Amino acid sequence: MRRVRVEPAERGFELDCDAIAPDKSISHRCAIFSLLSDRPSIIENFLRGEDTLASLSIAEQLGAKAEWDGEGSLTITPPAELREPDDILDCGNAGTGMRLYCGFLAGVEGSFVLTGDRYLRSRPMKRVTAPLQSVGAKLDGREYGNLAPLHIRGGKLKAFRYESPVDSAQVKSAMILAALRGDGRSHYRESFLSRDHSERMLHGMGARIGRDEEGWITVDPMEGPLKPLRLRVPADPSSAFFFAVAAAILPGSKIRFPGISLNPTRIEAFRVLEKMGALVEYRIRQDLYEPIGEITVSYNGRLKAVEVSERIPWLIDELPALAVAMATADGSSRVRNAAELRVKESDRIASTLRALQACGIDTEEYEDGYAVTGGELHSATIDSHGDHRIAMSFAVAGLLCGMEIVDTDCVATSFPNFFEILSELTKVVES
Repeated sequence: MRRVRVEPAERGFELDCDAIAPDKSISHRCAIFSLLSDRPSIIENFLRGEDTLASLSIAEQLGAKAEWDGEGSLTITPPAELREPDDILDCGNAGTGMRLYCGFLAGVEGSFVLTGDRYLRSRPMKRVTAPLQSVGAKLDGREYGNLAPLHIRGGKLKAFRYESPVDSAQVKSAMILAALRGDGRSHYRESFLSRDHSERMLHGMGARIGRDEEGWITVDPMEGPLKPLRLRVPADPSSAFFFAVAAAILPGSKIRFPGISLNPTRIEAFRVLEKMGALVEYRIRQDLYEPIGEITVSYNGRLKAVEVSERIPWLIDELPALAVAMATADGSSRVRNAAELRVKESDRIASTLRALQACGIDTEEYEDGYAVTGGELHSATIDSHGDHRIAMSFAVAGLLCGMEIVDTDCVATSFPNFFEILSELTKVVES
């Protein structure tokens, strides 16, 4: 089990950071959605993290051919017909991969078993398996389909009308993928729009996806293969946000992220950082599948406390890093309506608060969130509990006070070069 010691930074920094990990959510979808075409998809800047490579490996087990050229461009050639694999399909640590493949495979003839590492096998999957079962998918697993390994007996699905009790991009994407193989127009609705990469990408591939005046997402079944993908995966805003927080809390710092996704459903955490007093600037450069451009974040004095209770699905992954910013702010910050944090790679409410308390910060825990009273962070030893976002959030906190992070192998699942970038800002010792 690897551990990392982060030394306090000696000074602020100015950095043009063009090495942020490619977007994890979009990379997962590239691997899976390429199977909906009958022609090769060409993907530049695909994230070579453990999670996304697991999704790509599953695509290969289903019959696709993945080839990298000398410049890192990935060509995914789908098979003439998806094949039934002769082994289990290993999603690694990727909840996104497992949940999206549940929806994708529910409509494919054959028998499929999805599993993952010990952390993924303990994460609840009922939020996806139950709605799929309710619309006719034949899917089961431990605890009646709540825990992996999951078995899917794929086949033709019926059209459905489903109103989700949770606002989740993973649930929505799984149901959209199932609807593409239904026998008529399907309808899906959530109370608040979750991240919309799937709708944008599938629409760009020619899928007939719309939204009616009552807020229902409408999905017509595919009449044939979709168009192949042709895109460069932008930098991941969720990954960039760790270093955005670093710039916002370390006096004299400024960082620019070129080639980053500016999808409104992905930059809400930056908007919150603005409300706390950081200087944040946005510039759109292009807009095909996704709006892409640059974000610049600058230190602008000590941050102010903030209340966060709206648009939670748009910043759910960034909340641990945002909690570190809250720990340095004047006043008491609160997060509510974020019960979704309980079912991530760890219980992120409990994991985040334990880590903050170890650093000498006063906190209060709620069932759906927490309060953080800003103060002075102190050096501590933090157990990541196998959660990459906990590990990276408190590594960034180490820029102020020094920090030791235990169990850092998980960082490779989403941001393999994270510590390489961090080492440009301060001394990082791995053991």
